[in-house]
Amino acid sequence: MRTLFSAGLFALATLATLATLPAQAAGDHAGHNMAGHGPSGKMALVDGTVKKVDKAGGKVTLAHGPLTNLDMPAMTMAFKVKDAAWLQQMQPGQKIRFMADNVGGAMMVTHIEMMK
Repeated sequence: MRTLFSAGLFALATLATLATLPAQAAGDHAGHNMAGHGPSGKMALVDGTVKKVDKAGGKVTLAHGPLTNLDMPAMTMAFKVKDAAWLQQMQPGQKIRFMADNVGGAMMVTHIEMMK
């Protein structure tokens, strides 16, 4: 009986430990993402060039510098946009500064500044 009770406690302790791992991993990941943030804790703006605007799809294709908060090197890729109205202001060849994040599993432009 004592062995069965001890085994049960061990199983509960193991489950409790395993249950905290995702939260710890998320915390570690969040801390890791801070590398792309400025001194105020905000993400740093990244330079980009608009390559294509897909108003119907709610996407913009950008050639961009490294996105350190996403551990992504410089490349050209399509992003969803937080505000579809931004697409009305963009045109191919335009220079922008932006922030992007992984929102619900999709890469999304979350902030944009049009360059003059």
